[in-house]
Amino acid sequence: MAGGDRGSPEAELRRGFKALAVTRPDASAAVYEVRLNRPVQLNALSPDAFAEIPRAMALLDRLPSARAVVLSAAGPHFCSGIELGGQGNPLEATSRGSDPVAAAEGLRRAILEMQAALTAIELCRKPVIAAVHGACVGGGLEIVAACDIRFCSKDATFVLKEVDMAIVADLGALQRLPRIVGYGNAADLALTGRKITAMEAKEMGLVSRVFNSKQELDAGVAKVAKGT
Repeated sequence: MAGGDRGSPEAELRRGFKALAVTRPDASAAVYEVRLNRPVQLNALSPDAFAEIPRAMALLDRLPSARAVVLSAAGPHFCSGIELGGQGNPLEATSRGSDPVAAAEGLRRAILEMQAALTAIELCRKPVIAAVHGACVGGGLEIVAACDIRFCSKDATFVLKEVDMAIVADLGALQRLPRIVGYGNAADLALTGRKITAMEAKEMGLVSRVFNSKQELDAGVAKVAKGT
């Protein structure tokens, strides 16, 4: 590697990721794919994922050869939400140590970092297109809400489960969803925790198009991304 290449977006992308896969599927197209890449864990959002999403988005924002970004997922489901049982689970901060003030401050900082990670998707200057298949739960829907365009396959389902856990969907969905689906629909999703189908998501404006299969979704999203 040439010395001048160190620190360039291309070089940084070649370093790779733990929770993501960032690729350029078609060398002739200026489209990059950011793929949630923990299929065994149903793409649950780990501390690595929250660290790597803003890194990937910042690099693609700076990369001249990237004109559009597709945000997708490996395996049968898009995302099962935050990895509550994993090491570094921020919700465990409230029970660490004997000082409740320090624990609360730790939780606050962890939430701010997660919010910033998803805001990085929204701040990317390149159009970010979500390609959703299978289950899109909690934090997965928070990711989708931060994208510019949202497509899904007909097997996709969407749900904010935080209300069932007596916590708030506080990674940005409550601020972004009303602008996307309207206040009433956003309140319905947030307060009931009910699961909606791909067609209901289309009817309320959460997604723009519904494709018959993941294969058709991938092809359709690639076509749109190449035209942006």
